[in-house]
Amino acid sequence: MASTSTPQGTLRQRNVGVSTKKPKDGASSDVELDKLVKAAAEKSSKNSERDFKVVFVVMTALAFLTRFWGISHPNEVVFDEVHFGKFASYYLERTYFFDVHPPLGKLLFAFMGWLVGYDGHFHFENIGDSYIVNKVPYVAFRSLPAILGALTVSVTYLIMWESGYSLPACIIAAGLILLDNAHIGQTRLILLDATLVFAMACSLLCYIKFYKLRHEPFSRKWWKWLILTGFALSCDISTKYVGLFAFITIGSAVVIDLWDLLDIKRPGGALTLAEFGKHFAARAFGLIIMPFLFYLFWFQVHFSILTRSGPGDDFMTPEFQETLSDNIMLANAVTIDYYDTILIKHKETKVYLHSHPDRYPLRYDDGRVSSQGQQVTGYPFNDTNNYWQILPGGADDQKLGRHVRNHDLVRLRHLGTDTILLSHDVASPYYPTNQEFTTVSIADAYGERAADTLFEIRIEHGKDGQEFKSVSSHFKLIHNPSKVAMWTHPKPLPDWGYKQQEINGNKQIAPSSNVWLVEDIVSLPPDHKRREKPERKVKTLPFLRKWFELQRSMFWHNNQLTASHPYASLPYQWPFLLRGVSFWTQNETRQQIYFLGNPVGWWIASSVLAIYAGIVLADQFSLRRGIDALDHRSRSRLYNSTGFFFLAWATHYFPFYVMGRQLFLHHYLPAHLASALVTGAIVEFIFAQDSLEHEVAYQAAKAGKKTGVQKRHLSARERFAGQSMVASWIATVVILIAVAASWYFFLPLTYGYPGLSVDQVLRRKWLGYDLHFAK
Repeated sequence: MASTSTPQGTLRQRNVGVSTKKPKDGASSDVELDKLVKAAAEKSSKNSERDFKVVFVVMTALAFLTRFWGISHPNEVVFDEVHFGKFASYYLERTYFFDVHPPLGKLLFAFMGWLVGYDGHFHFENIGDSYIVNKVPYVAFRSLPAILGALTVSVTYLIMWESGYSLPACIIAAGLILLDNAHIGQTRLILLDATLVFAMACSLLCYIKFYKLRHEPFSRKWWKWLILTGFALSCDISTKYVGLFAFITIGSAVVIDLWDLLDIKRPGGALTLAEFGKHFAARAFGLIIMPFLFYLFWFQVHFSILTRSGPGDDFMTPEFQETLSDNIMLANAVTIDYYDTILIKHKETKVYLHSHPDRYPLRYDDGRVSSQGQQVTGYPFNDTNNYWQILPGGADDQKLGRHVRNHDLVRLRHLGTDTILLSHDVASPYYPTNQEFTTVSIADAYGERAADTLFEIRIEHGKDGQEFKSVSSHFKLIHNPSKVAMWTHPKPLPDWGYKQQEINGNKQIAPSSNVWLVEDIVSLPPDHKRREKPERKVKTLPFLRKWFELQRSMFWHNNQLTASHPYASLPYQWPFLLRGVSFWTQNETRQQIYFLGNPVGWWIASSVLAIYAGIVLADQFSLRRGIDALDHRSRSRLYNSTGFFFLAWATHYFPFYVMGRQLFLHHYLPAHLASALVTGAIVEFIFAQDSLEHEVAYQAAKAGKKTGVQKRHLSARERFAGQSMVASWIATVVILIAVAASWYFFLPLTYGYPGLSVDQVLRRKWLGYDLHFAK
């Protein structure tokens, strides 16, 4: 957990270096010395606070300068601006859309558009589309992440300041963010990561301020910072789901804090179980319940704004779609009757249920034997071989003109080959555990294979007896004897299957990937009376039902982002900055935006993480051997404050190793901020951990008569304080000069101008940076 001392408090606590033993001069010297030390501490604290404030203003100003400089370039759509700019436009048009990220970050962009009077007419369709031609207030949109990105530098500085670190440590930590090309590049475009990183940094700062008030529990300030910590955490996860990692960071610190409170031998006095229960309940409310309520609130705003039908309709159930006005899908829904000819379409992969005369091969590549039955596949184009007639399940069941209903048993007749759909206990081409789908003759279908051709229509969220409709009735086709669901997946079949999709029987019925819909009734003429639609009234659904449905869809589609991407990267590559991402290029001017961190800054921060781990291991090894190399205060700060920063880095980095989705360099930005905090802390630990104590001793000695004790303090100051502070400042200057040089060298790739010659591009290909215009 973070250090809790203010600058003044830090000086008082650090006065352990000032001797309190009674000198030979008498007790009066002790009293006089205490007064001098106190006065010197107060003077030093005031001077220090003034210096901190001045540097804070300078760092903040520089942060705004680096983020806003040339923000209008390029005046074209860049990289993922095609997504988040489009979503802002949909909000302003109140048109329903679907995205795998929670709504807060996109709502903020929409708010910026609303402030400047933008109507959402431009939908950011393609990278390179002109903002000028389409009259889009793109600078206003980009200003939002630029403001948050600049304030992130300020918050980083405040985190170090509030944790009681020296001025050089604060400058290093904030400077690594200030001069980082990745943070700059990501905060100058219409992207979500500026909001995410800012919220993450605020959660750390607010928790540190809350923890510093642990000796004033349940006071007004204590509650204020607890609630603000929860709000920052809520904003974090309400922007992207990886914001959950901040909950893990803060939650781990809270668990340690509660464990200490439970100790009956704690220095502040033992708590009763009732008092401990109050502490637990307060933290549960402030850091779990309240953030969850804020999280729900942003979704309520999301649903309240998006009331019109839009491109996100397809991702939602028909019941949800009925809450949207102007829904074309539901307006075109037609009740399906027996003996209608229909087109059956897979909801997720968009392929049609298809069959053709070709048969499965006798043996597959792995040696398994098929039934050599007629192929049933998924085909992406409209074709007469996609036509299926829906028949009643009973052999003598005459239901001509009667509606098909939920849970009815049916047969499907393939018109092109005059055969009946069948599934049986034969392994499918790609899935030995799944059943093969094929067709059989009508004679067999109503004879010895009758049972294997029966399928149940199971409408999603449908009621018993509910009418089966085209377009709006999303359903699963359940094979009646074996209870498997008809399913398909994107992997294409070999050449013998014409690269079409495999259709098989999935034993796991629950997944949404088993859902199909009837796109149209092809046997019904356009002017048929059944196609006439009465005026439809918009329905309502309870908020929580809509929220649960959207959550399921978001999580499922997020997990499906597994396809390869040319600029995807793996977590082990991020700390070493092995590659970046191409955002934008312009051939005529040879300009490009290449998302890349500051190599020198990232390598320093990553090295310091290893140094920190080494210091902790060495200290633990020394303690096991009876060697106590650190004083209590240094060890406490190393494990608590710096340990809290290291924990933030670890919890924002290691979880990516177990993710199966696409990953990119920008996923490391929150962890990089934490590594910058660790860097500032370790630089102080190595170079300046005793400087403030010696400064107090020096001020005390210089202010009064030089007694024996005071002379010893003056000697200590002369020997150590100057050396310590000078070394700390030298380390700070050297690091920042190296980082600034690297920042400046890569600026053309961050800001997108000026264009670079072939030689200039090649000089910047330090590692696996796949830059454009390298030849």
